[in-house]
Amino acid sequence: MGSYRKWFKTIRRKLGRSSNRDIIVVYTNTSPSTHEESARYQDLNGSASSSSSSTKKFLSHEDIAAIKLQAFFRGHLARQAFRALRSLVKLQALVRGVCVRKQARMALHCMHALVRLQVKVRARQLLSESINGRSVAA
Repeated sequence: MGSYRKWFKTIRRKLGRSSNRDIIVVYTNTSPSTHEESARYQDLNGSASSSSSSTKKFLSHEDIAAIKLQAFFRGHLARQAFRALRSLVKLQALVRGVCVRKQARMALHCMHALVRLQVKVRARQLLSESINGRSVAA
């Protein structure tokens, strides 16, 4: 319940700000598709000779509020996705750490077995040399 109240408070704070600038949407159309659109562009521009028409549309307060709401909500969704991604990365690091530690433990176990085997082989070589009559001088 508290998070919803906090969210609406933030929206009210964002929308309640008075901005000194107007939001202007500029539409450009190089070739009007219908006769009706060309007449509208002629009325807005004052002349029909311009080949690339552009119009400026000043938005109402409701449109500005809707744009601000959409921008804020999209930002909220982006932050939420980023938090989920960050927690996923932490989970991956945890799992990879477990795998690496297991792999290191197995490598140490194999190396220990190889060292034991090497000691046995070296001991056999020394025994066989002493049995054959050769003395081992260090």
